[in-house]
Amino acid sequence: MSIKAVVFDIGNVLIEWQPERFYDSVIGEERRREMFAAVDLHAMNDKVDMGHHFTETIYAAAEEYPDWRAEIRMWHDRWIEMAAPVIDHSVRLMGALQAKGVPVFSLTNFGIQSYDYAATHYPFLRSFDRDFISGHMQVIKPATRIYQMLEEESGHSGADLIFTDDRIDNIAMAASRGWRTHLFEGPQGWADRLVAEGLLSADEAA
Repeated sequence: MSIKAVVFDIGNVLIEWQPERFYDSVIGEERRREMFAAVDLHAMNDKVDMGHHFTETIYAAAEEYPDWRAEIRMWHDRWIEMAAPVIDHSVRLMGALQAKGVPVFSLTNFGIQSYDYAATHYPFLRSFDRDFISGHMQVIKPATRIYQMLEEESGHSGADLIFTDDRIDNIAMAASRGWRTHLFEGPQGWADRLVAEGLLSADEAA
């Protein structure tokens, strides 16, 4: 069975996403560790990824933890600095696939407003053939439902799809549905996999 579409995660596949690294650079590692121990910032972000309003959710958390108000607001006010830099080789792979007529989908845990904001900085986010953004879908990976929704809406399933993501739990769920999968550990490995699958030549994947 031939691959009908290539599915990309975004965070740490097309754009680096390392909030801890950002906070280490701004407030220092020790204070960052204290804050992350006191406030479940990733759970806060999961709410945004589920479709809760970007500004309202983060500012509400900031008010809930006044000792960390300024730092929590940075998650919103300096968000684009956290979602950086672009992984250029991955973006080239996306374009190379589309240049050959291979549909490229996103499947990403991403908020509605934060995605729109990111797209103003990273125009390639508007270039997917199909967008599957958790904020609009109101479900996040690795819940089974988000994979089902992609299958239902795209008309592709199982080995029709090859999916790359940096998280093993997200990959495992896709694999359990019969998708071909690649654990993203860097763009060269993903490039090599696309060549091995016959989707790109070595030159196209460079």
